[in-house]
Amino acid sequence: MLSSDNIKTRRDFLKFTGATVLGMSVLNLSASVLETTKKPNIVWIMAEDLAKHHLRLYDKNAASSPSVEAMAESGLIFENAFCNAPVCSVARSSLITGCYAPRIGTQYHRRAQLVPMPDRLQMFPAYLRNAGYYTTNSTKRDYNCKESTDVWDEPSGKMDAWRNRSTKETPFFHVITLLQTHEGKLHFNPKEVGSDVKSETLKIPPQYPDTELFRYTYARLYDLILDADKEVAKIIDNLKQDGLLEDTFIFYFGDNGGTLPGSKGYLSETGLHVPLVVRVPQNWKHLAPQSPDKRISGFVSFVDFAATMLNLSGLKIPKQMDGRPFLGKGITLKAINKHNETFGSADRFDELYYTSRSLRKDSMKYIRNYEPYLPTSLYNQYRYKMAAFEQWRQLYKQGKLNAAQAKFFEPKGPEELYDLTADPYETVNLANNPKHKSTLKKLRRRLKQHMTDMPDLGIIPECIWLLEGGDTNPVAYGQSQKSRISKYIEVADLMLLTYDKAVEKIKTSLKSNDPLIRYWALTVCAGFGQKAKDMTVIAKTLTEDNDNLVRCRAALFLGVIGAMDPQPIYQQTLRQARSSMEALHILNDLIYLRDGKFGYAFDFSLQDISKTNYDNWGVKQRTEYLGWNS
Repeated sequence: MLSSDNIKTRRDFLKFTGATVLGMSVLNLSASVLETTKKPNIVWIMAEDLAKHHLRLYDKNAASSPSVEAMAESGLIFENAFCNAPVCSVARSSLITGCYAPRIGTQYHRRAQLVPMPDRLQMFPAYLRNAGYYTTNSTKRDYNCKESTDVWDEPSGKMDAWRNRSTKETPFFHVITLLQTHEGKLHFNPKEVGSDVKSETLKIPPQYPDTELFRYTYARLYDLILDADKEVAKIIDNLKQDGLLEDTFIFYFGDNGGTLPGSKGYLSETGLHVPLVVRVPQNWKHLAPQSPDKRISGFVSFVDFAATMLNLSGLKIPKQMDGRPFLGKGITLKAINKHNETFGSADRFDELYYTSRSLRKDSMKYIRNYEPYLPTSLYNQYRYKMAAFEQWRQLYKQGKLNAAQAKFFEPKGPEELYDLTADPYETVNLANNPKHKSTLKKLRRRLKQHMTDMPDLGIIPECIWLLEGGDTNPVAYGQSQKSRISKYIEVADLMLLTYDKAVEKIKTSLKSNDPLIRYWALTVCAGFGQKAKDMTVIAKTLTEDNDNLVRCRAALFLGVIGAMDPQPIYQQTLRQARSSMEALHILNDLIYLRDGKFGYAFDFSLQDISKTNYDNWGVKQRTEYLGWNS
């Protein structure tokens, strides 16, 4: 088979010579070869911070999006499309690599260090480019892995960058990010409430207080969605003007879940469940399954997008990718619809740490929280810039929320289970409901298998795996630490037993030679709280441990049960922190103890943090919030 470069060169030569072979124009023969190697164009339109709950295509009470709805008339609506992490850089890293972020070391937002791509794997646009595609990107990339120079022809092009390709026959892959719906657009002054934005007819979900501010925030988001939709119309019109519309697959989706409080940055459905509409061009209908009602119920995730783009283009899918294609040659509607599960992860969002994993299977949603004592609401500076977010917190402090609205501010517990058919906004945790015990155990086992199979690097604290050099080759590091990670998961899962059944294993783990086994055992103690008060003596000895994370987690447990003032331990360990990421990890638990109902003031100063560690932007955000900078 001739390569596209050879075809172009030979075609230009034959145009000049007018050569013939066996009475047939060789030019025509070359054109015939070109026809067999023709590939569809692909355009991605990513709307920032958009959950499927916000579009009328999915909820009759949500925002109108006429251009997207028109796309759906000529294509497919995916009812169950999910990002694998509810924040942009982590989600986008899975999009561009086709890999789960906790397996390849891209699970932290904002990254401390860019990590290399897995061995023998490229970002998928590089494969398209090598196959003759013109690859372009408009506005934003934001990946946590190193980007090679062969990925894009134009890494920061204009909205219609495909027009810069060398010939009209050159296929293209183009990415456009719509910024209109970004979370920051809702960081408005509360004094703006009461303007001409219509909010009276909005339906406010049950987890939110129904206040004028929340209604205004919702209505303003819906107006922003409509603004973004106008950009969609321009993109489609440009393709139509260029005569490319019926040769171009157009994907419209959210780059992660929604903008509203408790969505982006959290493993809620509004944080993970995104809209996905694919306009199927007439000339390439054979590459898409035909669904009579245009709605596809099978589950697709961001790890599947890279494999899908390669399959649409007739290219081989690298075995290093975790995803599987949902469009292209050989993909049937039946094959898509048999997929009924998706995995989600949360590790660090800006300066906020919380290690949680999720599995949704059909309509049941399971979440495993590895620091069960933490509330979902633990302070994050960027989140709380939204006036509605801050109002929600203040109403909680004032005791003015019902149980569903207050749940966000209460300890998460080790496990959550939701029936999304009956409870789409995850307000009633069924994890302790005997009727759902069997389902809980099945989903627990499946998620644990997924985590151990990867293996999941999030179980090793970020500061530790960076200190151990895991960022130089995260995949190889994970494989070398697979048995170790499995042990840590086993220790952390002692929290899932009754205390009586767990107590002896906790004692053994607290005496382990491995500091991270001690760390996770102390985390379990903190989760059990007063039930684990018989661990007080050994926990006090661990406040003198030679590992800072162990000392702090021991102090946290003792502080939670009121057995010791944890403040001196935190002051010492902040001064001794081996890295800025270790200092940030320590500050995360300190914020929990300071903001909780324990009465600890943590009246420190910047002198308690080394200059090198303080220069980290996340540490600065934490210390600003604590008031140490003033």
